[in-house]
Amino acid sequence: MISPTSDKRNSLVKKSVTNNLINIIVDKKNRKILIYSSLIIMLFIIALISDKIVPYDPIKADLTTVLLSPSNTHIFGTDNLGRDLFSRVICGLKTSLFSSLIITVFIFAFGMIIGVTAGYYGGIIDNILMKITVILQSFPSLILAIAVAGMLGPSLKNTIIAICIINWTKYARMARSLAISAKESNYIKSALLCGAKGYQIILTDIIPNIASTLLVMAMLDIGGMILEIAGLCFLGLGAQPPTPEWGLMMNEARKYIYNAPWMIIFPGIAILLVVFLFNLLGDELRDRFDIKQ
Repeated sequence: MISPTSDKRNSLVKKSVTNNLINIIVDKKNRKILIYSSLIIMLFIIALISDKIVPYDPIKADLTTVLLSPSNTHIFGTDNLGRDLFSRVICGLKTSLFSSLIITVFIFAFGMIIGVTAGYYGGIIDNILMKITVILQSFPSLILAIAVAGMLGPSLKNTIIAICIINWTKYARMARSLAISAKESNYIKSALLCGAKGYQIILTDIIPNIASTLLVMAMLDIGGMILEIAGLCFLGLGAQPPTPEWGLMMNEARKYIYNAPWMIIFPGIAILLVVFLFNLLGDELRDRFDIKQ
């Protein structure tokens, strides 16, 4: 039999949980994070089902509809091969989003592992790993990415590899500095006294405590990765025709910028809006999880 005291306690717990949820939603910062996150989730959903929702085949050429201006039939107009630009922009969302996500996940995980290992163990391991990062960071990232992508050959896969090779270093340096600070904390010293091994401390104590800071960096970086992919594709080092990719679409539109400006306007607007949205979410997360505050 449930006592009245137990019922009262349960009702208080439920009321407390409800109040906390209301406070989270009402708070302006949390509300903005919720809105931006919802919009980004919608973008990923659209990207996943893009092949099914586009009105036309984004790859199939139709020479009877070349360079049509925006209309009810073709919302964004058509390109120089008669392909529906709206369908290509929507399908290009899938290419840009998932390519940037793959890059961000890799550089986040690889950079964090390298940085934490160097910061925790120190010594010769730290010296070797940090010298590698200094060498890579001494070159402008985009120039080095162009060089690597040029050596590997023009393709979207090689573009992703090139950007991954260049951009993991900042995560490594940040993770290293956070790991050095965490190594001197009391909970790490307590774990050492209890007989925990180095890799156990790294996996169970250090990484969970520094991951939030690096995640904010990663969220801010997704927009940058989209720009880098678009830049390399614009230069002809990334996705190749007829792949619907925003940078490649803008490259193809250069010859028709006066006759058909919509060919370059709509992919450019798509890049602008998506990058802007990720940067807004990253800024809000940075303010929300600021360690100093």
